[in-house]
Amino acid sequence: MEKVPKELALNVLKVSQPIGDFFIASMPAKDLVEISYRDVRRLAQERRDVEKYLGIQRPVSDRRIKQIKKYIEGSDATFPTSVILAVDGKCAEYDSESSVLTLKPYLPEVDVDEDGIPFDRIAKVIDGQHRIAAFMDENENWEFQFDERSFDINVSIFIGADISEQANIFATVNLAQTKVNKSLVYDLTELAKARSPHKTCHDVAVVLDDEKSSPFYKRIKRLGTATPGRGKEPLTQASFVEALVKFISIDPVLDRNLLLEGKRLSLADWEWSKTPFRKMFIEGRDLDIAEIIYNYFSSVREKWPTAWKETDRVGNLLPRSNAFKALMKFLYSDVYCDAAARFGDIPTIENFSRYFEPLDFEDSAFTTRRFSPGSGGQATFLKMLRGEVKMSDMLED
Repeated sequence: MEKVPKELALNVLKVSQPIGDFFIASMPAKDLVEISYRDVRRLAQERRDVEKYLGIQRPVSDRRIKQIKKYIEGSDATFPTSVILAVDGKCAEYDSESSVLTLKPYLPEVDVDEDGIPFDRIAKVIDGQHRIAAFMDENENWEFQFDERSFDINVSIFIGADISEQANIFATVNLAQTKVNKSLVYDLTELAKARSPHKTCHDVAVVLDDEKSSPFYKRIKRLGTATPGRGKEPLTQASFVEALVKFISIDPVLDRNLLLEGKRLSLADWEWSKTPFRKMFIEGRDLDIAEIIYNYFSSVREKWPTAWKETDRVGNLLPRSNAFKALMKFLYSDVYCDAAARFGDIPTIENFSRYFEPLDFEDSAFTTRRFSPGSGGQATFLKMLRGEVKMSDMLED
């Protein structure tokens, strides 16, 4: 097998629907195997994330894979329906002028506590795993086995879809397939809407994006691409959900499954310091969680109003996802437990503002020369929030 390319550039069509934007493209089966290798390989060992989230089991069928393998050897083989993929926004860049979507691995900075995404794990397969597996060898390497043939696959690619949206897509796709028991699929649709840590975080993001007075009003991308009719949307919904869910649950999938089974979630003392919003989640106080995030980031907006507003300014870190992640880590580890008299309290904007008053930098300080692009800038900003680094130590040349 030849060396895997570092990037994959696809000519795409952007499709706008109520859920948001996604892309359709034609891709050689070999490339599809390479970017989804790790996700499909897991089919032989465990459930995928979307199945864990829904609390269901859909084991891979060796018989089905063998049938498809035999079928694609024929001279009239065709797969007219799309394979559906979910790709993290960190692994995708879309050029609207050329209509080219570039998929590439994500490598975080060394000093940032964040997992990388290798080339063979870029794509999570929402639907079509058996078709992809049929193009793989059956040995331990699971390598592409049709190098001598040309076989293109049409794909639908959702960029930045959080797990709640993936579950909705999964349920919708299965509803459209006549061979699936529709009673089961209607159950799946309800499961996709059922209460869970991820669903709550998803709903908080939507509420804050819709509320006119919110610091996040019209600033959150639903599926990692720009919403028609809006200006700059510097934050992806997936980034928002991933940062917030840590406040609610140590194991969101386990909590989801327990709720589906009708069981009560635990609120042991040891969980409180690790999951400060858990009590509110268990009590169904999702709007209180939204109010805390609203108040906290309103205090950020009041501290640096110009930098917060200037989403178009090149190099302005503050409105972007890396600054958001740093601010959420600061809230998680340094601020909330100190600001709240007890867990479950809602600190005011004024309460939160006192944690930013000592910081010695102005709106104009948010430049790429002080905060490097990517996760390195995130780490530097977090150190400054904690007082570990001062602006006077970071004078520009």
